[in-house]
Amino acid sequence: MTEPTPPHLLIAGLGYTGKAVAREASRLGFRVTGTSRTASGPGVISFATAGEALAQATHLLVTAAPGEGGDPVLATHTDALAAAPALRWIGYLSTTGIYGDRAGAWVDEATPPAPGQDRSRRRLDAEDAWRAASTGRALDIFRVGGIYGPGRSAIEEMRAGTARRTLKPGHAFSRIHRDDIAQAVAAALRQSPPPGVRILHLVDDEPAESALVTEEAARLLGLSPPPAVPYEEAARTMSPMGRSFWAENRRVANAATKAALGITWRYPTYRKGLAAILRGEG
Repeated sequence: MTEPTPPHLLIAGLGYTGKAVAREASRLGFRVTGTSRTASGPGVISFATAGEALAQATHLLVTAAPGEGGDPVLATHTDALAAAPALRWIGYLSTTGIYGDRAGAWVDEATPPAPGQDRSRRRLDAEDAWRAASTGRALDIFRVGGIYGPGRSAIEEMRAGTARRTLKPGHAFSRIHRDDIAQAVAAALRQSPPPGVRILHLVDDEPAESALVTEEAARLLGLSPPPAVPYEEAARTMSPMGRSFWAENRRVANAATKAALGITWRYPTYRKGLAAILRGEG
């Protein structure tokens, strides 16, 4: 008897998050191929050859950010995407930045976008382009908060002496641990939803001020936190990009997403996530 062909996930952008998704998908029995500009090895291909991989892919996850010319996958591989005979699911990693500034108010999966930054407008344009390109297939748009995880967290910043404790009372950021992104994508892969678009929020359960995260990392390490600096003072030495993140204040809800995917977060708060990083998880 012929063995069934495993589903094939193509990841366009095998970076920090894409690699974590690849590990989860492999555990589910997927054949995984990913594009990379620098890495090599089994299953790793160049972005230029992704069109050939699309001819065999059943699932596609796009992690690559749009540039001035729009979404790079659509700009380069539109014909291959349209012709892909087995492709039934597309996942697109977008950003919660498309909601713009809400003065600290909550947004949920049904809130209309109102991007205030050029990079967020490009993301929303890319979302719309994927909606148009995904006709007849399932499209999950994952709007992702600030990503942290092993090697990229306040734990490493404290150890390196680069952590900052910037005070801006009431200014919350929504975050997500890298491995919870991978968990959410894996849940969507298991579902094989019908054609149509879903908006999903990849953020943990507790939006929090930046200073609180730094203070928790210091506590876990048994170190004194860095000196507190009011935002107005810290902003003088920030890059324009850095100031742009602080220009927007919103809290992002996730209840509908967790219900749709049938999951709870492994790391529902930054405290849980930082403790896991210190234990060496991930």
